[in-house]
Amino acid sequence: MRKPFVAGNWKMNKTSEEARLLVSELLPELQAATGADSALCPPFPYLMQLANMLTGSGIGLGAQNMHWEASGAYTGEVAPRMLAEFCQYVILGHSERRAYFGETDEMINKKVKAALAAGLTPILCVGETLSENEAGLTSAVVTRQLRHGLDGLTAADAVKIVIAYEPVWAIGTGRAATSEQAQAVHANIVRKTLADLFGQEAAQAIRIQYGGSVNAKNAAELFSMPDIDGALVGGASLKSADFIAIVKAAAAR
Repeated sequence: MRKPFVAGNWKMNKTSEEARLLVSELLPELQAATGADSALCPPFPYLMQLANMLTGSGIGLGAQNMHWEASGAYTGEVAPRMLAEFCQYVILGHSERRAYFGETDEMINKKVKAALAAGLTPILCVGETLSENEAGLTSAVVTRQLRHGLDGLTAADAVKIVIAYEPVWAIGTGRAATSEQAQAVHANIVRKTLADLFGQEAAQAIRIQYGGSVNAKNAAELFSMPDIDGALVGGASLKSADFIAIVKAAAAR
C-alpha cells in the first residue's frame, strides 16, 4: 500500500519571517495527519531555517532544484551534497525549469542520478503543455519525459523516486484536471511506462503525485483515485489552512 505524500512547492515566495509564521501554523496539524507523508519545499535561503524548525517533527524538507555536479565553478548553483545536509527531497524537472531555464530531459536525468547518489529523494515532474494536450500528445510527451529522465536507472533506484504528473495547462491556472483525467494519465501512461521500464512490482511501489491547481476543495476527490498517491501543491501550499486541508484529505484516503 503506497502511503500518500503531499509536498508544498513554495516557488519564489515568502520572506524569512513569513516562512517562520507559516511553518509554525502548519507544524501541529501536519504532525497530527499521520496517514500521509508531507514535505515543505521553500526557496534556498530558508532551508536551514526550516530544517531547524522541522527537526524531529516527521515533516520532510525539500529543495526546488539543484545542479548535477558535486562542486565547481557554477556560479549561482547548488550542489546535491549541500542540500543533503538539510533536505530529504528535491524537486527536479518542474515545467517552469524546463520552460524558463531551458532544462532538457538529459539535464534532468543527470540531476536525478546525482540526487540519488547524494541520498536525496527526487520528485521528478512530468507533464504536457496545453497545445500538446489538445494535439493528443499527452502520452507521447509524458512517456518521453519519463524514459529520458529515468534513463540508466535500475528498479532499485526507481522505487526511491517520487513522480509528479503536472499538466502544464493546469499549473497556477485554476484549471485542474478532473480526477478521472488525472487517474487515466497516472494509471495508463505513468505507471504503465514505469512497469515497462522497471517491472510491475517496482511500478506499483512508486508514488505518483498529481500537481496543477490542487486545492482544499478538489483534493479529496483527486485522492480517491487509486493511482493518485498525493500531490505536489503550488499556490495552496502558501496558505496554512489550505495546505492542512489537502494533507488531511490525503491522510484520510
